[in-house]
Amino acid sequence: MRDLRVTLVQQALVWEDAHANREHLAGVLKAADPDTDLILLPEMFTTGFSMNAQSNAEPAGGDTQDWLQSLADSFDCAIAGSVATEEGGDVYNRLLFVTPDRVDSYDKRHLFRMAGEQNYYAAGAERVVLEWRGWRIKPEVCYDLRFPVFSRNRNDYDLLFYVANWPSPRSHHWRALLQARAIENLACVVGVNRIGEDDNGLSYSGDSLAFDQEGSVLMDLSARAAVETVCFSGNELCSYRDRFPTQLDADAFVLES
Repeated sequence: MRDLRVTLVQQALVWEDAHANREHLAGVLKAADPDTDLILLPEMFTTGFSMNAQSNAEPAGGDTQDWLQSLADSFDCAIAGSVATEEGGDVYNRLLFVTPDRVDSYDKRHLFRMAGEQNYYAAGAERVVLEWRGWRIKPEVCYDLRFPVFSRNRNDYDLLFYVANWPSPRSHHWRALLQARAIENLACVVGVNRIGEDDNGLSYSGDSLAFDQEGSVLMDLSARAAVETVCFSGNELCSYRDRFPTQLDADAFVLES
């Protein structure tokens, strides 16, 4: 199994200004590792975590998807992040996973009720696992992190990642839960968060992290603006699963909608 290079993009976001955010992110990505396999942007990277769903939403296949496609083509990699997306009369907090050849998506399943997200966005129903460069990859969004049954590895993914707008008062939850997801699922785990303050007065301390399959920290961006790349070893992942195959004793379950 080959190695996978993943770039974490931790930046402040401009409130509800998709053009400004795309311009800024395009600029900082000029410093990204040209050999990266996957670039990860935060949740709602064009707007911040806004409940103005209808006014911020883009149509499926809109400007931001086109922008992501151009970056994927330029870097010859995959790029992912979530965007408020309107489809069929509903707005979804939709993660786009864009490669030079295709566009996949995952709609956030667990909507953050403490902010009333469920009143403005429709919940996704599908559990999504994607394949990219020999790795099986499961994308999730922010609040999904708190629900380990949904994140449970059914021996069907190698990398689990979260894109988020996770406020700083609960950063210790973010750090602990990301590490737990790696340990319990024998998988590499990445969490990409934003920094700065939004127009709701919430502050974000970043804390974007990468863990290997044993829960060891491979990257910690702390609270700084950064674009950095971590390399996950495919051989080490497979070797650890062979030596410590807890997945063989996992409990069977059915995930209900």
